[in-house]
Amino acid sequence: MSIADLKPAQLKRYFEIARVVARHGGREWLPGDTRNQLGEPGRQEKADPEADLARDLEALGPVFVKLGQLLSTRPDIVPAAYLEQLQRLCSGAAPFPAGIARSTFEDQLGVSTSKAFASFDDEPFAAASLSQVHRARLHDGLDVVVKIQRPDLDEAIARDLDALAALARFAGQCSEEARCLDLPGVVQQLRESLLQELDFDNERANLEHFREFFADYPNIVVPAPIDDYSSTRVLTMEYVPGTPVTDLSGVVMTEFDGAALAREFFDAYLQQVLVEGFFHADPHPGNLLLTPERRIAVLDFGMVGRFGTSQQRTLTKLLLAIGDCDGERAARVAEELGTATRRFDRGSFEAGIADLVVRNNRGNERRADFGLIVMDICRVATACGLRLPRELTLLGKTLLNLDQFAVALNPDFDPYETIRDNAAKIIRGRIDSESLPGRLYATMADTRDLAEKLPRKLGKILDTIAENRVSLTVELAEIRRLTDTIRTLANRISVGIILAALIVGAALLMRIDTEFTLFGYPGLAIVLFLAAAAGALWFAVSVIVDDARSSRRR
Repeated sequence: MSIADLKPAQLKRYFEIARVVARHGGREWLPGDTRNQLGEPGRQEKADPEADLARDLEALGPVFVKLGQLLSTRPDIVPAAYLEQLQRLCSGAAPFPAGIARSTFEDQLGVSTSKAFASFDDEPFAAASLSQVHRARLHDGLDVVVKIQRPDLDEAIARDLDALAALARFAGQCSEEARCLDLPGVVQQLRESLLQELDFDNERANLEHFREFFADYPNIVVPAPIDDYSSTRVLTMEYVPGTPVTDLSGVVMTEFDGAALAREFFDAYLQQVLVEGFFHADPHPGNLLLTPERRIAVLDFGMVGRFGTSQQRTLTKLLLAIGDCDGERAARVAEELGTATRRFDRGSFEAGIADLVVRNNRGNERRADFGLIVMDICRVATACGLRLPRELTLLGKTLLNLDQFAVALNPDFDPYETIRDNAAKIIRGRIDSESLPGRLYATMADTRDLAEKLPRKLGKILDTIAENRVSLTVELAEIRRLTDTIRTLANRISVGIILAALIVGAALLMRIDTEFTLFGYPGLAIVLFLAAAAGALWFAVSVIVDDARSSRRR
């Protein structure tokens, strides 16, 4: 594939993206003709340490801002130096005119902002790459915020995603490293994420779900959506005032029980991940506020993560293994979560995870950084040829944010204690046991998993053997089929030779006069000739019938 394979309208955009890739050390990922057109190899052939990847992505537009945010959760792909830059990436953008915001609202809902609201602030409350937010007040006096999508995003996003997909395919053809990173999969993940974020109905449904979930946690609040004034491109929800915890003064921190608040918040998130399997995946400081009532307000539910039931159990064991500083068990559990590629090096993986867990364990006096460890596990797995679920890197970023948030509320917060206690409750609920140490919890969970999976796995193995789907059996069956075919062919040839011999013998006997005659000819010759004719007829019929049966079986 070359530049000529791209749509002419995309070429300019493609080169803009390629320049950023080359500037940050990805020149070898580009096709040869593209490298040449970007200039002679030189300083740009290597990553520019002074280049700011976050700034370059912001210059490319909203799709690339979202790409940077996605890559900030993928330490298995992004080097640590760039990961730091991407974690500082801000989705803020210049606001679009209030007139456009008002007209979008009216087009989507069929009512003007002046009729829908008692007041509507034309000055945006916040502006991001995909939307901006305005303060407003309903006629009943309720303060709300109105999130309105930027105009004309669909065409620009489709264009940029197509360009990224083409570049990802190019990279896979030009670089073995790029093939191992599954860049087309990253672009597909970005596409799915953007499509969900652009449909505000998804976020409204998430708001409803998490409002119901957090109802069991009195100190956590989620804004309620206003359904009458919401659509696929407009989301109206109640306004929740608050201040980011990282901006609170020391005086304010003394006015509430930060330890209890941190514990409740961490408990809630572990329940989301390990029980619900559906979690808010963007708990950065800007989305977590302390309200005047000293409750935690959780905002922005456009990004969520999902885990299946078996993955939830495996994650519980993984977190316990990390907390117990059991690298061997952590490696074994992580392998359960992943899919081994052909280049998977189990020995290097187990050694790398064991070293990682031990090295990051800070003993009883200091906390383990669970988020960092989970993200590093993803990095080691990719390097060793084990493909872990993309959701695991998202969980690592979530845990990292949660850890920082909880420590801001309570510097002495111990995440492992919370994880261990929650694991105890979860496993007790599943296997009805009494309180046991974390290591035994994981062992019992392993035993239960084995008991549940063993009959099904044995059944699959027996079915496979019975149906000749084992690779060795399949090969033997093919050999047997070939042998049968050869035997049938040999039998037909033998019968044909015998019939031909009968006919030849009959012809020779015709020349010998004998007292026994049939129809005026030597009798023995006639008998042999008739036998040969009957045999030939039977042989012809059997060949036709067998061939017809074989055709039906195929």
